[in-house]
Amino acid sequence: DLVEHSRQKNHRYTIFYFRNMSKEEKPKDYSESPINLEYFYTAGSATTRFLNQVKEGKLVGQACPKCKAVYVPPRGSCPRCGVATNIEVPLTDKGCIESFTVVHIPIPGNPIVPPYVCAMIRLDGSNISFLHLIQGVDIQEIRIGMRIQAVWKPKEEWTHSLENIKWFAPIDEPDIDVATLRFKES
Repeated sequence: DLVEHSRQKNHRYTIFYFRNMSKEEKPKDYSESPINLEYFYTAGSATTRFLNQVKEGKLVGQACPKCKAVYVPPRGSCPRCGVATNIEVPLTDKGCIESFTVVHIPIPGNPIVPPYVCAMIRLDGSNISFLHLIQGVDIQEIRIGMRIQAVWKPKEEWTHSLENIKWFAPIDEPDIDVATLRFKES
């Protein structure tokens, strides 16, 4: 077994050195080590068009010309058919909860205090869900099929990011039976 012996800090990363653990030391069932990653994300053409629309407060998907499935965020191609998805489809910021989880463990550096809910959101008119927060409701009342709508940040704070949507909140519409959301090829 190895334990951390010393660290050397560089301006971009930390180098860890390890040594063999002595017989007197108790083994740990966990390991702690800081990791700092610096990276840049380069969006492809489908994601760039999507994020440009999000900056304007609009949500769009892309439809497959073969099976008609609508993807949001767009992928640039249909994973079912393997063809390019160039047909842009305007979408509403309303949808339903396809699945969800209650997060009880704090994430270091995350300003959101547990417990909170992350859900897979299926926007009306789309065939795939994406992950976002649910707020504005007691955790015990959240359910699969619940109708929700985006709560947007103030327009002056909008950037090229889905973080323009602060969270999704319940709306006064009947729940959806998620079994009806199964994809049916056109």
